[in-house]
Amino acid sequence: MSTARRMTGHLSVDLRPGEAFQLFTPRGEQDWSHGWHPHFPTSVDDDTKPGVVFETHGHGRPTIWLVTECETGLRIAYARVTPGHLAGTVTVAISSRGAASDVEVTYQLTALASAADDELSEFADGYPAYLHSWHDAIAALLRRRRTEQAAMVAGNPASEPSHT
Repeated sequence: MSTARRMTGHLSVDLRPGEAFQLFTPRGEQDWSHGWHPHFPTSVDDDTKPGVVFETHGHGRPTIWLVTECETGLRIAYARVTPGHLAGTVTVAISSRGAASDVEVTYQLTALASAADDELSEFADGYPAYLHSWHDAIAALLRRRRTEQAAMVAGNPASEPSHT
């Protein structure tokens, strides 16, 4: 019998919800998530439109993603399948907290093989630290952006916007 786990956690993002939302879109996550490079098998203008399919190749395994739901600025949900390994959903819900955003991230995953049970349990046990790493990576991105903007305002031509 395979394992199924549901993990929910929160992080704070120092942006209003509409701006924070962009960080959790397939393309937007590239700006802060090391190794996140979505590949779209077809031409896609709006990567948040329900029905959009893309692939990632993290941890040595291909994962197929499908946008299942989107309320721009507030919520985006994905189905994801790593063939022979894990399947489930990821939901990101964003709410206003003053000038910042509270981001609730829920993973609902099922191991597709007994070999994935231990990895899923480890992921669930480390979920708070996992979301904390998201917070840190996003905060670092926002610091870089603010530094670049300040340099451009100051007229420093050596400062080019970063797209990392």
